[in-house]
Amino acid sequence: MTTARQVAADVLDLARARKHYASELVDDQLSKTKLMPQDRRFVTQLVMGVVRRKATLDAILTPFVTRPPHAVEPRLWDILQLGAFQLVFLTHVPKHAAVHESVELATYIGNAKAKGFLNGVLRRVSELITDEFVDYGWMNTVPFEQGKAGPSYRKLHRDVLPNPEEDFAEYLSAAFSWPRWLAEHWLELRDEAACVRLGFWFNAPPPLWLRINKRKCDRESYRLSLAAATIDAEPGEHPQSLKLLDNASVRDLPGYDVGDFTVQDISAMAVATAMNVSPGMRVLDLCSAPGGKTTHLSELMQNRGTIVACDIDPKRLETVTSLCQRLGATNVETHLIPENGELPEGPFHAALVDVPCSNTGVLGRRPEVRWRLRPEELPHLIRLQTKLLFQAIERVKPGGTIVYSTCSIEPDENSGVVNAVRRGIRDLTLEAEHHSIPGQPGDGSYWARLRKPG
Repeated sequence: MTTARQVAADVLDLARARKHYASELVDDQLSKTKLMPQDRRFVTQLVMGVVRRKATLDAILTPFVTRPPHAVEPRLWDILQLGAFQLVFLTHVPKHAAVHESVELATYIGNAKAKGFLNGVLRRVSELITDEFVDYGWMNTVPFEQGKAGPSYRKLHRDVLPNPEEDFAEYLSAAFSWPRWLAEHWLELRDEAACVRLGFWFNAPPPLWLRINKRKCDRESYRLSLAAATIDAEPGEHPQSLKLLDNASVRDLPGYDVGDFTVQDISAMAVATAMNVSPGMRVLDLCSAPGGKTTHLSELMQNRGTIVACDIDPKRLETVTSLCQRLGATNVETHLIPENGELPEGPFHAALVDVPCSNTGVLGRRPEVRWRLRPEELPHLIRLQTKLLFQAIERVKPGGTIVYSTCSIEPDENSGVVNAVRRGIRDLTLEAEHHSIPGQPGDGSYWARLRKPG
């Protein structure tokens, strides 16, 4: 019978080979198994935890491995990371079980002769860990989690992380599992304490927010239907938001099939709301997939008027169509942007420009981004974002509204792009803007509402 740890090991191997997001591969692999609900949650916890904590796990493991990491078979290193993650970051897994079950994975991957190697390394790691936790401390600790009472650090019998007093960027990189260049970059933009807060937030499983479909039901009645299913949820600041307080499969929630809700972070809900759309408008949604903001606009327009939802990828546009069908959004027309980049003709009353970005505001939700993003990509992204915003403004009628948004916390992608465009278009008015800080209470993001002259 397939075990949760075996599935987790397979997902990590597939993620490396296929360059896909681990979260997508987890769902795909779990659909092929008959694991119990608690084991399915354990698979997700293991995979996403290893991806988030990769650099920290490597820093812990490396002193106990006599050869460099690149000289260890990749699947064996996956097993070491899985074992170390359980030992260091999961208090509900007994140490002996974390070691034994991880070592047994050697047989599963067809390399039983490696059991001694795995056992030796993981036993050394288990001896490093204490059961003591403190709320502050750089030396002989590893950042553990952000709890309701604040951050906690797990005590170690000896130090394995870089000394923060000697090189704080190197400490951030290892302790919170970021590439070195990103740690240096963020230290240029914010103080050390703010960087530590980001580290704790991005290494925690993100909260699951639901946007209640106001055309189908109201928030309080849906909250009561969740309560009847013994699922606790609390309302957020946005009037359509509910945050789940219990683990639950989204597809098994009440009203999923009939479109009572969709999953959307609370920071993303604010974007469509900021457009102040009304029924009967013709709206351009320039980068619409996967459709969360598109369907929100449809709800706010009471399904009256037209939303032209664009994307360059036909498969991603299919996700928009599917979500519209589930939520009952009937005023959305999808439009595939051809290779020449020709956009739908205007004029539009309003445009949403939710641009491709660095995703640095959602590193907890998309942890692989921290390892895939390269500093040289930022100038390219900024040029693309600027071009898309100019194109959208051209297609909006005089006096119309344009909302520009990202899920980035990089100033150059956010207010930097807006200011550059405003310098190029005389009398373009900045009516409002908002910077969402990661963890307060959702993802990091940015939006700006502009008014075209005329």
